[in-house]
Amino acid sequence: MDAKFPKKLERLFEPSRYKVLWGGRGAGRSWGVARALLILGTRKPIRVLCTRELQNSMRDSVHQLLSDQIDRLGLGQFYRVEKERIYGANGGQFSFEGIRNNTTKIKSYEGVDYCWVEEAVKVSKHSWGILIPTIRKEGSEIWMTFNPEFEDDYTYQRFVLDADESCIVIHTTWRDNPWFPEVLRQEMERDKIRDEDYYLNVWEGQCVQVLDGAVYAKELRKLQREGRICEVPWDKSWPVDTFWDLGRADATAVWFAQRVAMQTRVLDFYSNTGEDITHYLAICQQKGYNYGTMWLPHDARAERLGSKKTIEEIVRQAGYRVQIVPKLSVTDGINAARIAMNECWFDQKKCADGIRGLRAYRFKVVDGQRANAPLHDWASDSADAFRYLAIALTGAKPPEESILDKLRRAMRKPEPEFANEDWRRGPTSLDWMRY
Repeated sequence: MDAKFPKKLERLFEPSRYKVLWGGRGAGRSWGVARALLILGTRKPIRVLCTRELQNSMRDSVHQLLSDQIDRLGLGQFYRVEKERIYGANGGQFSFEGIRNNTTKIKSYEGVDYCWVEEAVKVSKHSWGILIPTIRKEGSEIWMTFNPEFEDDYTYQRFVLDADESCIVIHTTWRDNPWFPEVLRQEMERDKIRDEDYYLNVWEGQCVQVLDGAVYAKELRKLQREGRICEVPWDKSWPVDTFWDLGRADATAVWFAQRVAMQTRVLDFYSNTGEDITHYLAICQQKGYNYGTMWLPHDARAERLGSKKTIEEIVRQAGYRVQIVPKLSVTDGINAARIAMNECWFDQKKCADGIRGLRAYRFKVVDGQRANAPLHDWASDSADAFRYLAIALTGAKPPEESILDKLRRAMRKPEPEFANEDWRRGPTSLDWMRY
């Protein structure tokens, strides 16, 4: 068997709970991990879970990479490659799952010896909280490979900056790969000339502050420069308001913030997928804040399948004060968010996943040109929830209706005039701000 490795990757055969391989493109990390796991699988029957934050199909997984390495190592007689699994002749097995959309399935895995987390920098704090307790077999290991994005990404913070004795941390770039191909070398040199920031991130593995084309690039740079992403204290004398983006297939995202003097203290963030409203209300209760208003989007008034009640009604009946965020266009909401960020202070740890979403929220690119509409992907959930926060904070209102629109609305069944008001409980922190 011809099984060569870059020298740094020889540490993959040392025992350690965590093995963290990170750095720039062309270093051969994924290639080396695939090869090491396949070799280990010939020595004894092992169960390997190959996972990532999102996996919509097997094409998103490392299935093909492992299949290619089986051929290169001449292990075609030992491994049987099937559509969704790879089996070893000794009873070993390679499985492939996404974490975020398969939390129940991930929790059901038993007896995993090795877990390979590809693109690990995209794995949220919540997903790590699901995955790590699942890999609990004695002597089990979690291997991760990634190119870094932002310095405050949870994975980078925990397993690189704050790594302890349980981690073998290996930083690699193209320089550590003796088989670095010439075609990639030429591409790298072109990137270095065209865009040095891009080169430093992609090829040298340095962190970036914001993604190219990020909607809030300017505002996030200013937040970072002024030190407003930091440890933010909770002032218990002021209520905490929540701002929601509701989803099922998409994640439901919630920001927790309070207005103190002229500051908006963004204290916390929570997001999850596939849970009903009672789950999020339970999370709110667990956090223990003194709540003011739950700000919900306009679709909270729609009845949910299988329920005769709306989200708005359920939240009210749980004892919370509710307001519906005015319905503005996405463009107007983004403008409100840009204004609101000038007075925001974000808690670096508790808001880490939400900030990561804001940084990754970017405009669509069509035929090489930036479109006006943002891209709808995983980052949209936290960004939409923050947009609602900004609309509520700034008191932004929809544009004046035209006469034709008023006539059309008059012909429809009117909604209760005070459907989103609950004046009996008195004003909250946001209400005081408006007067």
